Amino acid sequence: MKIAVDAMGGDYAPEAIIHGGVEAARAGKGEYEVVFVGDEAVIEAYLSRQFRIQELPIRVIHASQKIEMSESPVGALREKRDASIVVAMEAHKSGDVDAVVSAGHTGAAMASALLSLGRIPGVRRPAIGSLIPHGQGVTFLIDVGANLDCKSTDLLQFGVMGNIYMKYVYDLGEPRVSLLNIGEEASKGYGVLKDAHKLLQRSHLNFVGNIEGRDVMGGNVDVIVCDGFVGNVVLKFAESFNGVYSKTLKRKIGRKVFSNIGAFMLKPTFNRLRRIYDYEEYGGAPLLGMNGTCMICHGSSTPKAIRNAVVEASTMIKRRVNEKIGHDVAAMKKEADAEQD
Repeated sequence: MKIAVDAMGGDYAPEAIIHGGVEAARAGKGEYEVVFVGDEAVIEAYLSRQFRIQELPIRVIHASQKIEMSESPVGALREKRDASIVVAMEAHKSGDVDAVVSAGHTGAAMASALLSLGRIPGVRRPAIGSLIPHGQGVTFLIDVGANLDCKSTDLLQFGVMGNIYMKYVYDLGEPRVSLLNIGEEASKGYGVLKDAHKLLQRSHLNFVGNIEGRDVMGGNVDVIVCDGFVGNVVLKFAESFNGVYSKTLKRKIGRKVFSNIGAFMLKPTFNRLRRIYDYEEYGGAPLLGMNGTCMICHGSSTPKAIRNAVVEASTMIKRRVNEKIGHDVAAMKKEADAEQD
C-alpha cells in the first residue's frame, strides 16, 4: 500500500506536512509506504532534519510546481501540469500510489481528482465528508463544500456514501442516517429536501428522519446529509468551538488563586475535552465518490493532522470503501429502474 502526500500543499508546507508524513510512516510499521510529492531538493532537505528515517518506507516523487491558495483551480491546473497535487493524482491514476492526502488548495485537489481519477460508476456528484465530534464519539457530516446546488438524488447518494464510510471505517453496524433541515417533520424545508426525505425513507439506509441545527453535536445520529453550502457553514462553526472553549476557559479562570488551583487539578479533564473537539485528531476529510482514495486536509494542518489523515486513508483502502460505495449505488439504481418499469 502506497499513500501519496502532497508535500507542497498547506499553510505550513513543506515542514509540517513532511513531519506528519514521517510520523505516519512510523505509525504504519511497514504496513504502507509514504510517498512525498513535490520539489525533490526541498523535500530531501527537510527529510534530512528528521530523526532516524533511514529504515522507514518513504519515497519522493519530484514535482517542479505547486498551486497557491489564491489561484483559480481550473486555471492553475491548465497552466501547472507539473504541480504537486496534479502529479500525485496522476500517480494514483497510474497505480503508482493507492491514495492521495493533501492540505493544499481544496478546489484544485477536487478538480485534479475528477480529471485524473473520475467518479465511481453511478455517482453523480462526489462529496466531501467531515467528522463532527461530540461527547459520545463522532458524527459524519456530508457534504461540506463540494456541491453547493444539489438534487434530491444527490442527497440520497451522500447518505449512501456516508453510511458506507461510518459502517466500515468506524465499525458501526447500522449507522443512523439523518437529513439536516429546519424542522423534524417530513413536510419541512423546500422541495429538494422534501423529495430527499422521501428517497432516504424508501432506501435501505437506517434513516431516522430530519434533524435540526441544534442536534448536530447531540450524538443521536451517525451521518448527517446536507448540501455543501449548509455543510460548510456548519463545519466552520463546529471547528471554532475548540478555540472559543479554550479562550473562554482562560478568561473565566482569570488570575484568582483558588480558580487557578482548581484549574490545575482539573487540567487532565480539560485536556481530554480539548482532544475531543480538536479537528487534528480526525486527520482530514474524505472525498467520497471518486474512483480513488483522497483525503482533503485543513489548510492549517499540523503534523498530527497529516499523520492521522494518512492513517485514515490506509483504513479506507483496507476496508475497500470505494468498492462498497460502488456496489450500493449500483444496487440502488437497479431498484429505482425496477420501480419505474
